[in-house]
Amino acid sequence: MSLNAPAPAEIEAIERATIAAVAHDAHEVIGPWILGLRPGSIGRAHAAAPLTHSLVRDDGLIARIEAAYRAKGMSPVFRLPEVEGLSSLAEALTERGYVPTQPTQVMRADLARVAEVADPGPAMLLERPDEAWASVFLGEGFDPEDGAQRVAVLSNSPGAVFAAVRDETGTHAVGVLSLAEGWASLHGMRTRRDRRGQGLAGQAVARLAHAALERGATKAFLQVETGNAPALALYGRSGFAPLWRYHYWRL
Repeated sequence: MSLNAPAPAEIEAIERATIAAVAHDAHEVIGPWILGLRPGSIGRAHAAAPLTHSLVRDDGLIARIEAAYRAKGMSPVFRLPEVEGLSSLAEALTERGYVPTQPTQVMRADLARVAEVADPGPAMLLERPDEAWASVFLGEGFDPEDGAQRVAVLSNSPGAVFAAVRDETGTHAVGVLSLAEGWASLHGMRTRRDRRGQGLAGQAVARLAHAALERGATKAFLQVETGNAPALALYGRSGFAPLWRYHYWRL
């Protein structure tokens, strides 16, 4: 299902920017596909995504992608948008034993609008993530193993800026914005469980948007699971609109 019919150049730039943020040093391009080849729990870093939304079925190409993952001791995963131009690929993956999981929404916004979502208030920029920033990923309500992986990956993301909402009692919300391919992409938005519902994530988003504007960016995208209602509400208030939805196809 294509929602706002993004231009082909936008699709490719968004997919390349996604990989730049989470698997810049662990990826490969095979034909019209970009493969994240980083083991671990970060789905976007361990999945193959098409660089276009118009592809005919090519079982040989699918087999090449599967072989690239297996050569690295990884299970093949395909991140396939729900669009008409890729329907034959969905059929091919189904026949090969894959099932769609983890529906996720890709959204875009004008950065100037995102910057207006909240007063950044106490949200600050960090040159590099510190221990307090990382601790939010490891706090109550988060998977510590997954959190540690995200801290490691996002901390080394090229072109990234980091935000933290903190006061004298500690750091309560964090986020990352990565600049690549002409886009600013949001990643790793986390708020401590006991501080949710207080607008802290909005402050972090606004601070990151201001930072991206100062660096010359004008447009942003993000990816959020469709079941994450609080995040979807925040991003809607921030001016993000749906582009397309995808699933992770796994064996």
